[in-house]
Amino acid sequence: MPFRRTIVLLCVLLALLLVGYLWLQHVASQQRGGGASGVTVDKQAETFAQRSFDPAAPPSDMPPMEPGEEAFCDTNFVSNVNVGGNATKIDETHEIVTITQVTVTLGLVITNWVPNGAMQHVIDHEQGHRQISEFYYQSADKLAARIAAAYIGRKDYVSGADLQAETSKSLQQSGAEITDEYDKELNPGPAQERYDAITDHARNDVGAQDAVAMVLRDAAAASNSPGANAGN
Repeated sequence: MPFRRTIVLLCVLLALLLVGYLWLQHVASQQRGGGASGVTVDKQAETFAQRSFDPAAPPSDMPPMEPGEEAFCDTNFVSNVNVGGNATKIDETHEIVTITQVTVTLGLVITNWVPNGAMQHVIDHEQGHRQISEFYYQSADKLAARIAAAYIGRKDYVSGADLQAETSKSLQQSGAEITDEYDKELNPGPAQERYDAITDHARNDVGAQDAVAMVLRDAAAASNSPGANAGN
C-alpha cells in the first residue's frame, strides 16, 4: 500500500507540473501576441529621413506646404490590420462569422523637409515635431492591442449568394474599423498644433526642446487622467 500511494502521489505531482507548464506557455503566448489571446501586434522600428529642397523648385514627391511654412515634418502613422475568423453556415445564403484572430502591423514614417541652407533653429523645430510623434508611438502597440482585443469573439451575420466573398468583406470591414479607431485614439494632432502655437512655427525665441517638454508633459498628464480611457 505505501508503495502504491507513493506512485499515485508521484503521478499527481507530475500532472500538476504538466498543467503548470502548459499554463505558463499559454501566458507567454498571450504576452507575445500583445496581451490578449488571438491578438498579435508587430510594432516596427521608426523610419526617418531628413531631406533638403530648393524652395523655388521643390521636388515633385514633396507634399505641399501650408501657407507661411518654411519647413515641415511629414509624419505617417502606419496601421495594417488583418482579421481572421471562423464561419458557421446557417443555410446556403447565410452564415455567422466569429472573429478569432487580429494581426496589427504598426509603423512610423517621418520625413523632415527643410530648405537648403536652413538655420539650425528651423531644423531643431522640425525635430521637435518628430519627438512628439515618437512619444505617441511609444505606447502605440498597447493602444492597438486594446482596440483589437475588443473584436475577438465578435460575431457578424453575413448573407449573400457568395458567402466566401461576403465573409471576406465582413472581416475587411472589421479591420478598417480597428484602423479608424486606432487613428482616432492615437491623435497626436492637438499636441503638434500646441507645439506650433508655443513656438509660433519656430518664429519666436522659445526653444524647441523647452516647447516639446511642455507639450509632452501635458500630453502625459492627460493620458493618465481618470477619464482618459472612459468608455474603453
